[in-house]
Amino acid sequence: MLSLPTIFRNGFEKTKEKLSAWDQRINRSTFGRVFRLEGSGHPKSIRGAAFFREVRAGLTTFATMAYIIAVNSAILSDSGGTCECPIGTPPGCPGDAAMTMCQTTLKRDLITATSALAGLASILFGFLTNLPVALGPGMGLNAYFTYQVVGWRGSGHIPYRIALTAIFVEGFIFMFLALTGMRQWLVRMIPATIKTACGVGIGLFLTEIGLSYSAGIGAITGGFTTPLAIGGCPPELLDGSAECKGGIMTNPAMWIGIFVGGIFVAFLMAFKVKSAIIIGIGLVSVLSWPRNTSFTYFPYTPEGESRYQFFRQIVAFHPIETTLAVQQWNLEGASGAQFALALVTFLYVDIIDCTATLYSMAKFCGVVEEDGDFPRSTVAYCTDAACISIGSLLGCSPVTAFIESGAGIAEGGRTGLTAISTGFCFLISLFFAPILASIPPWATGATLILVGCLMIRQVTNINWQYIGDAVPSFVTLAFMPFSYSVAYGLIAGMLVYIVLNTMIWAVVQFTSGKVTPANWESKQVYSFGMAKRDMPFWVRFIRCKLFPDRPTEGIRKDGIELGDCDSTINHGSRSASAEGNQIQVLRPHHIDYDHPSLD
Repeated sequence: MLSLPTIFRNGFEKTKEKLSAWDQRINRSTFGRVFRLEGSGHPKSIRGAAFFREVRAGLTTFATMAYIIAVNSAILSDSGGTCECPIGTPPGCPGDAAMTMCQTTLKRDLITATSALAGLASILFGFLTNLPVALGPGMGLNAYFTYQVVGWRGSGHIPYRIALTAIFVEGFIFMFLALTGMRQWLVRMIPATIKTACGVGIGLFLTEIGLSYSAGIGAITGGFTTPLAIGGCPPELLDGSAECKGGIMTNPAMWIGIFVGGIFVAFLMAFKVKSAIIIGIGLVSVLSWPRNTSFTYFPYTPEGESRYQFFRQIVAFHPIETTLAVQQWNLEGASGAQFALALVTFLYVDIIDCTATLYSMAKFCGVVEEDGDFPRSTVAYCTDAACISIGSLLGCSPVTAFIESGAGIAEGGRTGLTAISTGFCFLISLFFAPILASIPPWATGATLILVGCLMIRQVTNINWQYIGDAVPSFVTLAFMPFSYSVAYGLIAGMLVYIVLNTMIWAVVQFTSGKVTPANWESKQVYSFGMAKRDMPFWVRFIRCKLFPDRPTEGIRKDGIELGDCDSTINHGSRSASAEGNQIQVLRPHHIDYDHPSLD
C-alpha cells in the first residue's frame, strides 16, 4: 500500500507531465507562432519562451503592480478631480464634509479607471509589440500631476479638467514624434553609458520604493534633519513629518515582509523554484489578512476598518461616475494659457520619463539591438502614446511602462504574453478589486528590492575608466532614487555630461591635443545622435537630397555600448568570461534571445 506522501508525489508528477505536454502543444500551435514561443517553428522564435511560463511571469508582474489600484486612486483623488470647493472657503477647503464625500466617490471612480486602463494598455502593448512590459498610470507622474500641476484639492495653478485636456493632446504629440522617428532619435542621442546608468538608477529607484512605507516594507522614511531616516516603526508611531517617534525596526509587518517576502523568496530563487515571487507575495498577503494580529492589514482604526469593509465585499464593480471624458475644450482667455503651461510641463517630463523607462525595460528583456533601438519600437512608442490619450479620457495621469515589469522578466517573461496576462488580471480586478487592492505594501516591497538587485548588475557595463563618462553616469543613477523621478535623474545626468565633456573638449581642441585628460583613450565614442544611421528616415532622406555626394559616415559603435546590449540576466551569466573588463567585438544581435533558464 502506497503511503500518502508517495500518492501526492505521484499525483504531482503526473500533473506536471500533463501541463508540460499542454505547454509544448500550445508552443507548437499557430498561437505559439504568433508570439514566437520556443518550438513554434518561427524563424525568430525566442529561446525559453513557453506559454505557462509567460502566464506565470504575467501574474508576477501583476502581483507587484496591484498596489497601483489603491495607491494611484488615492494620489489622484487628492487632486480633488471634478469636485469643487464652496465659494468663499480657503484653497483646498480643509474640513469640508461635502468635499470629503465627493472625494470618496472620486477615489472609487479612479480605482475602476486605474484597473481598466492598466488592463487595456497592457493587453494592447503586449499584443502589438510582443514585449513583456506592462503599462499603467505612472507612479511618479501621478504625484507630479496631483501635487505640482493641479495641486491638493485643486489648489494649484491648473484646473483638473484642463490638465486632462493637455494629457489628451500630449498623447497625439507623442504619437507624431514616434511616427517621424523623433522619439527613437531621442533615445539614440543619449550616450550609451547614461542609458545603462538609467537601468541601474531604476533598479535603485525600485529598491527605494520597496523600502518605503507607501509601497514597501517600511524600513526607511523621510527625516527632518536628514533626507532619509531609518523606519521600521508601526505606522501609529510616525509623527507629523512621517518620522518614527520610537519603536524603530519593531514593526512586525516589516519583518514578515523581510523574512517571508524577501529572504524566503530569495531562497526559493536560489533553487529556481517556479513562481517563487508569487508564492512570497501570496504568503505575506494571507498572513496579513486576519485582524487579530500585530501585523494585520486591517487594524481596528478608521482606515483599517475602511479597508476591511471594502475587502469583505470580495466581488464588487463600481462604474465611473465623475471622471469619464471631463476634459475642458473651451480654452479661451486664461484657460488657453493654463492649457499651454500644462502641455509644456507634461511634455518635457513625460517624454523623458516614459521613453527612458520603456527603453530600460526593453534593455532588461535583452532585445536592444546594436544601434540602441529595439524591435517594433515605433509600434511600442505609438501604443504608449495612444494609451496616454485614452487614460486622460478616464481621468488618469499619463500612462507609462511600469518598472515593476522587471519582476515578471526576472520570473521568465520574454514575450507579449506576459503583458497580456498582466492586463487580463487587471481587467479581472475590476470585479475583484476588494481582494487585489488588499495586498499589503510589505507583501510586494521585498520583491521590488529583489528586482532592484537584478537590475543593478548592469552597473559593471558603465564606462568607469573615463571620468567624462563615469561622473554623469553616477549622477544619473544616484539622482533617480533621490529625486524620486526617472525624468529628473536623466536630465541631471545629461546636463553634467554635456557641460563636463564640452569643457574637456574645449581644452583638447585649444591645445591641439597636447593636453588630454587621464584615460582619454578610454572615452566612449559619442556623436550626439547625428551619425547617419542614427537619424530618422525623413532626416536621412533630406540630407541625401541636400548633400548627394557626401561620403558615407562610419557606423562604428563603441565597444561598451555593444557589450551593453545584452540584458542584465545575460550579463550576470556571462560576466565570468569577461574578466579584466576587456571590450570584445560582438557578433550582430540576434532576436533569438540567449537567456538562461529561470525554472
